[in-house]
Amino acid sequence: MRILVIGGTRFIGSHLVDSLLASGNEVTLLHRGLTNPGAFPDAEHRIGDRNGDLAVLAQGRWEATVDFSAYLPIQVRTLATALDGRGGHYVYISSVSAYANPTVPGVREDAALARLDDPDNTPLSDEAYGGLKARCEEVAREAFGDSGPLTIVRPTYVAGPRDHTARFTWWVERVARGGRILAPGPAGNPFQIIDARDLAAFLARITHDRTEGVFNAAGPASPITFGDVLATMAETLAPAGTGFHWVEATPLLEAGVRPGVDFPLWEAEDESRLILTADSSRAIAAGLSLRPLAETIADTHAFEGDAHTVQKAGIGISPERELELLGLLA
Repeated sequence: MRILVIGGTRFIGSHLVDSLLASGNEVTLLHRGLTNPGAFPDAEHRIGDRNGDLAVLAQGRWEATVDFSAYLPIQVRTLATALDGRGGHYVYISSVSAYANPTVPGVREDAALARLDDPDNTPLSDEAYGGLKARCEEVAREAFGDSGPLTIVRPTYVAGPRDHTARFTWWVERVARGGRILAPGPAGNPFQIIDARDLAAFLARITHDRTEGVFNAAGPASPITFGDVLATMAETLAPAGTGFHWVEATPLLEAGVRPGVDFPLWEAEDESRLILTADSSRAIAAGLSLRPLAETIADTHAFEGDAHTVQKAGIGISPERELELLGLLA
């Protein structure tokens, strides 16, 4: 197949491109040329900025387009205009954050989506992210619905090798160091995560099969908690003598700890944490396969060691601050 990938040079996209090339597809990448220069020499590279001039897409026809990098409605609309019906099956990567009511457990794909008062003129922010993703989905239906199959995939947290966000990776490396670990509660908070390689394999499958529809993409298949995740990390790679000291959310918040920043992936007692119980049965029926969490943990740690990567600045508390909080609260 001739497949156009919007983005695709890092993390989930890079795993997808690996899979597509290994299967003998002709892959065209649209990107700005800023990350992973020299990657994928067997793919065609078109250097351009989707926020500016998309003239590099004026020529060519593809059987499918996979879009990783649309966060604003105008980005979907201008891509559709540039392709002018030549993009084939459009696969849009959205998010479970697009749902309007994240306080309902087991959300399914037909649940109501978030709404913004003026999404076409709303800048991207953490607060507007879900509503903007929802509006992007609507624009995708308007702009691509008549030109070929349309598929929308809504992942939860994504992890694994090549993760540039460093959120899950921060916890992997923290547990690998061992010692006294401050664990932010509640330990029983629901949790979902999907390995980027499993998500990429699913995207490749639905693209090849021209599978239409909307799919939640979250794992594992059975419910787990944040405490289960840390316990699995410890079982997989923690040195002897490692111990977790759980502290509930209220004293941590009172001490100025920031959910998602000082402790990545920590939802505290935010009512939206139930979004991490999304129902992925439709995607599993369509071919989504989920590897064991321990495998994702081990491979993430191995990649960090092999690649000698530096974790993203601003993600996770420092060892000194952790010790300070342990002294105050544990």
